[in-house]
Amino acid sequence: MTRRMADRVSFEWDERGGVTVVMDGQPQSHVQPDDPTVLVFEYVQHLALAIDTLPPGPLAVTHVGGAGLTLPRWVEATRPGSPQIILEPDAGLTELVRREIPLPRRHRIRVRPVDGLTGVRALADDSADVVVTDAYAAGRVPAELASAAYVLDVARVLRPNGLALWNLADEPGMRWAARVLATIRLHLPHVALVATHEVLKGRRFGNAVAVASHAPLPLERLRRDVARAPLPTGLREDAQLARLGGGAKPFGDEGEQSPPPPDAKGWRVR
Repeated sequence: MTRRMADRVSFEWDERGGVTVVMDGQPQSHVQPDDPTVLVFEYVQHLALAIDTLPPGPLAVTHVGGAGLTLPRWVEATRPGSPQIILEPDAGLTELVRREIPLPRRHRIRVRPVDGLTGVRALADDSADVVVTDAYAAGRVPAELASAAYVLDVARVLRPNGLALWNLADEPGMRWAARVLATIRLHLPHVALVATHEVLKGRRFGNAVAVASHAPLPLERLRRDVARAPLPTGLREDAQLARLGGGAKPFGDEGEQSPPPPDAKGWRVR
């Protein structure tokens, strides 16, 4: 069942009680209201996999991009009491999502109607255990969220042992993602990439999750969890990641938006 709530936004309910939030013809989020630990989109599973490598207990999480608030719901379900900030400039979308897919009781999820660059710049130093960048406009990552200026602010906000995560959608060859990774390394030297084998091997347009930190990454745990992932998933690190980048040049303070997505029918929702 599809409920169109605005010209740009619709909610598509499935037979299992899940709902996909569609914006501008592109699926943005999938939420299972009765069980927020059920994650359908591949890249959201990979974001969760990375967060799970951090020590148990509540986490201070900043999300750049809100849509259906899938990952904040998952964090609240798996780490109750986590203080979370969502930077989502589309206040109308947030209002629709809150009404159609209500948040759980006693949550500590706070949505600020501000864009990611402005919102992160206003945050205090060392204030986040995790910073998740998962924001799209018309199916593309805004240029400023791939910029060196943005990465610098993310690095400032991130705690010494925290994780910065980017959801990067790119074409086969991953030339744009390689430049983003080079930009991330300017301020967060420890970087890895998680994606399905199809995406890593350049077989289709798709999402890859960059995992970055000031400190060495928990690679042993990441390798183990990637091997156990329900979807065929790979991890690129160190020399493998360097080969993928192929000497890619970092973006400057302006950044560059991600490539346009294929037709919505080309997206694989699992």
